[in-house]
Amino acid sequence: MILYKLAACLITFFVIAISLTVLSILGVVKWCKLDRAGRFNWWLPFIAALGTLISFIVFVTAFGFDFGKIFYIFIFIPIVSITLLVLIFLKWEHMRFAFLSMLIVFGLASWVLLKNALEVRSEARWLWDSRDYKAKVLALPIPTNGELKHIDWDGWGFAGIGNTDMYLIFDPNDSLSNAAKSHSPGKFNGIPCEVQLVSRLESHYYTVLLRTPIGRVASNVWIEASII
Repeated sequence: MILYKLAACLITFFVIAISLTVLSILGVVKWCKLDRAGRFNWWLPFIAALGTLISFIVFVTAFGFDFGKIFYIFIFIPIVSITLLVLIFLKWEHMRFAFLSMLIVFGLASWVLLKNALEVRSEARWLWDSRDYKAKVLALPIPTNGELKHIDWDGWGFAGIGNTDMYLIFDPNDSLSNAAKSHSPGKFNGIPCEVQLVSRLESHYYTVLLRTPIGRVASNVWIEASII
């Protein structure tokens, strides 16, 4: 069953990747054919950047943080790069600079997005479904042990190798604001275990990144730390 689901995800990914690539390239070809005088259209790099951003968001949100990045790096980037390189070396001299500019923008945009993949994924999910997450965390009873209200936000990894857990926290006093600005790890009031990264979504709402030590199978680090 797992193999069937994985195969279905891969097929879906290939369809999305190829469709986005073909549609983008056809749009550029049509645009460039309208101007055979060799004039450069600055809209083309913008289209490449926008298409890269949309594609990246789709992959890291639809396929999870870890698998989304893997698929993007090892499947989508090669497909787009090879397609653009082929078009650059074809005998369309008046269009070569357009495709080259798109390839450069695609590479730079992909590098920036991959470097900030976690922030991009979190912001996209929060923009899309913040109302539901707010309702869930606010519905929780006030903890009697001084901890901040929290719910599961994200997670990835494999049992026995090292799981990564993220929680959405409601912080009414914004006590985590300085930690979110400095991006420094540490131990903070209202959180029972050490935090690797604090990120601010909006006022009073933060995500905290916790990493399960290698070899531990349990997935809820917060509960384990509270018990200890």
